[in-house]
Amino acid sequence: MKTRKRDTRWLVGVALFMALQLVLQLTGIGLIPLPLIRATTLHIPVIVGAVVLGPLAGAVLGGVFGVCSMWTATTAPTALSFAFSPVWAAETGGAAGAVKAVWIALGCRILVGVVSGWLWIALKKAKVNDLIAMPVVGVAGALTNTVLVMGSIFFLLAPEFAAAQNVGMEAVLGIVMGIVTTSGVAEAVAAAVLVEAICGVLLHVPTNMRPVRVVVEKEK
Repeated sequence: MKTRKRDTRWLVGVALFMALQLVLQLTGIGLIPLPLIRATTLHIPVIVGAVVLGPLAGAVLGGVFGVCSMWTATTAPTALSFAFSPVWAAETGGAAGAVKAVWIALGCRILVGVVSGWLWIALKKAKVNDLIAMPVVGVAGALTNTVLVMGSIFFLLAPEFAAAQNVGMEAVLGIVMGIVTTSGVAEAVAAAVLVEAICGVLLHVPTNMRPVRVVVEKEK
């Protein structure tokens, strides 16, 4: 009965974070248009969920992040929608292009939750203070998103990226690094602050939602 209650609490926690992601998506502040790429706040629920509920929850929430990204890129296309929408990618790159878009939009975002969740577990096992561990996980999660997405675009879609930006291939690396060091760093700083603020509350309230595996281990 206790395990069932914990399972239910875990599912409710995941559902609440998913609802928050959908609110961010529907209000337009989940993916914010910028001149070259969309900045995001959708990674925050992914990272927080991974810390509070574990890597599996982080992976699920990362998947929701990815689906939101694909939906936005498909329904409100920009010059770089080919990198995030399998529909538009298929028009320019066929089935291979669609697979690349799914990896960038979905696969990379799932890994944000996985990396954040396991990094939190590793830091807790190393007895790192929460005030240090939480912003570290926030930064790592945000940079995982930026580096994986932009790195995948560079290695998988550099010619298409150059054509979309009307630049030569030699300029692609500089543009990608510019995005990483501007919007990527800004998202990492925001994640550090927000993850510490939100997780600091959620991990210490009486009805906190901890990963089932961790709770069971404590009772043994």
